[in-house]
Parts: sequence; C-alpha cells; structure tokens
Amino acid sequence: MGDQIKTFLLLGLLSVILISMGGLVGGKSGLLIAFLIALGMNFVSYWFSDKIVLKMTGAREVSRDEAPILHDIVEELSYRANIPKPRVYITDDPSPNAFATGRDSEHAAVAVTSGILRLLNARELKGVLGHEIGHIKHRDILISSLAAVLASTITFVADMARWAMFFGVDRERDDNNNPLALVGSILMLILAPIAAMLIQFAISRSREFLADEEGAKLSRDPDALADALEKLHRGVEMIPSDTSPALSHMYIVNPLQGDFIANLFSTHPPFEERVRRLRNMRIY
Repeated sequence: MGDQIKTFLLLGLLSVILISMGGLVGGKSGLLIAFLIALGMNFVSYWFSDKIVLKMTGAREVSRDEAPILHDIVEELSYRANIPKPRVYITDDPSPNAFATGRDSEHAAVAVTSGILRLLNARELKGVLGHEIGHIKHRDILISSLAAVLASTITFVADMARWAMFFGVDRERDDNNNPLALVGSILMLILAPIAAMLIQFAISRSREFLADEEGAKLSRDPDALADALEKLHRGVEMIPSDTSPALSHMYIVNPLQGDFIANLFSTHPPFEERVRRLRNMRIY
C-alpha cells in the first residue's frame, strides 16, 4: 500500500505543477490546457514509463545471440529471485552504469551501458545485475520510472514556459500587467526544476541499500558487488554521463558525479557506506 500511495502522490504532484504553470503562463486557457495535459501524462506515465525511459536513454534490446553472457546472468538471477526474466537492453554510453525499469516484474527490463561491459568482469557484472533484479523483485521500478518521466516533464514544461514568456505568448492575459503575476510566473519557472529534483529525492535512499543486499544474496557474492561499485564510482568520475539529471536516480551509481546540485539532491547513498555494508555481509 505504501508504494501505491507514493505513486499517487507523485502523479498528483505532477498534475499540480503542470496546472499551476499553465495558469501562471497562459491564464484560464493555459489552465485548461495544462489540466488536459496532466490527465494525459498521468495515463502515459503509468502505462508507458518504461518505454519512455528506454527511449530517453537510447537503449536497444539485445538478443541472446548478441549478448549470451548478459542473458545467462539475467536468466540465472531472475530464476533465483522467482520473477520472470526481464528484457535485456544495452545503451551506447561509455560511462559505466546500469538500471532497471518497468511498471512490474511482468513488464520489466534491465539495461547496461556499453561502458560497464568493458569495465567489469562477469563476476562483478552479476553483482550489479543482482542489484537491478533486486529493484524489480522489491517493486521499486514503477516508482523510479514514474519519477524519471515526471521530472523530465516538469523540466520540459518549465523550458517551454520560459520561452513562451520570452516571446510574449501570454500578453493577452488579463493580469499581464500585474507585477505579482509576473513574479509568480518567474518563481514557478525557477522552482519547477527544483521540484523535479525533489521528486527524485522522494525515492528513498534505503531502497538502494535494500537492492544492494538483495543483489548480494542473489549473486551469492557481496564482495563482487562491492568491487563493482568501487570500479563504477571511479569509472563515472573519469567518464561522466551526459544523461538527463531527471534519470540519474535510476542508475546503480549516480551518473552525474561532480555535479554539485545533482549530488545535493542525490537519491544515492554514499558509495563508501554501500561498500562497507557489503563487505560486512555474510552469505550462508
């Protein structure tokens, strides 16, 4: 029930922000248009968030012939987790990372970057994929996928609203000459991207610890995941990703290392703490 409540809160937050921005920038007509957009986005976000996320990351599905080791690992881990085997994707990104997406275990996908395939050995890769399978098993992926789509939508609408104000699209509004309305519009454009980051922050950091623990159990090798996290942390520092900040919470490690704002609102716990916990785990 907790996940359902959080899902509805995220959808509600998107609706409120979109409708508020529509009203501030476009008056009554903007309010109506934003309301209709919010209804549509609620539907699309819930049912198609996985496809949107995969499209945004440029991920492509790979067959067993293309990536036999990857498929074998995913099949083994999903069997141990007692869930259907997720679809397998690869993104052409030199920055090493991985994520899972989908609204439930029946519609799940795991994706790895080309960079992680070059950096990790099979043992370490199993630890990483165990972490992602853990997210699927614990039903984290719907909330993560929704948050990614919602944050991206908020940022996009804020950009569109800024351009609309710049070109004077709202000059027919009744309160166009009202300085308070102008200040409100400007504040909304500033606060909307921050709200997007707060949506990401709403994804509990404890979920990463739980996924680490589950990944260690599924792979039966906590040190493998710990070794992988250390390599990934260094790898992302050397080759940062150009992925959208709205998607950063989905990855196993923060893909925006060195970005002060991204780190300030990061949903990822300190990797040192994650590694310490894994090193202290004992699998029997």
